[in-house]
Amino acid sequence: MTRAFVPVIMIDMINAAGAESEILVVDDDPDIREVLRLLLESEGYAVREASCGREALERLDERVRLVLLDVRMPGESGFDVCARIRERSDVMIMFLTAKAQEMDRVAGLRRGGDDYLAKPFSPAELSARVEALLRRYRGAESRGVYERGVVRVDLSRGEVTRAGKRVTLTDIEYRVLAYLAERRGETIDARTLYEAVWREPYLLASAGTIMVHMGNLRRKLEDDPKHPAILKTVWGKGYRVE
Repeated sequence: MTRAFVPVIMIDMINAAGAESEILVVDDDPDIREVLRLLLESEGYAVREASCGREALERLDERVRLVLLDVRMPGESGFDVCARIRERSDVMIMFLTAKAQEMDRVAGLRRGGDDYLAKPFSPAELSARVEALLRRYRGAESRGVYERGVVRVDLSRGEVTRAGKRVTLTDIEYRVLAYLAERRGETIDARTLYEAVWREPYLLASAGTIMVHMGNLRRKLEDDPKHPAILKTVWGKGYRVE
């Protein structure tokens, strides 16, 4: 097992019905799959296996919450498979690989990965990372997720996607969006929004500042920024998220 590999881990936490946590291990090397399966089963997880991206997508369903995905597989790379997973699922994804270069870490995260662990790693470190990802997933469920059409805002993980692809927002843009999404349907006046997000007193020029950032958000999220379906302006009253 000297070959570099990158797993994507999806784990299904114990739900109200008492279902086991499930992990999908995707690797074309059966020895690697067996090692990971034994390790994860020893931690109490149910494990599914797939030898390629096609099988991974076939075996992926709502019970899976963590996936281990090899990067170097015949056909589609692990990064490509990860991107395809993100088109249909928000499961937690962790890349494991012997390649520790920064460009590989960045590539994995940009494709939709949630974490990255380089080989060699200890069983204890892998277990700790898995538990941490599950805690983040539970936080997302408890805090809630805003969805409208192809736009999805995960208020726990601080992630925004459009048609399954991550949207890059500035810190201020995200804070504006999150503040309104948490108050969906409620019209927020400009002063309240500005002072909550910018954390400074509202001045005459502040209204223009809000308008600039709302325009940027609409260009990134709306199908038609001139006729927004999500980020509404209520003239004379403020802003709201539908």
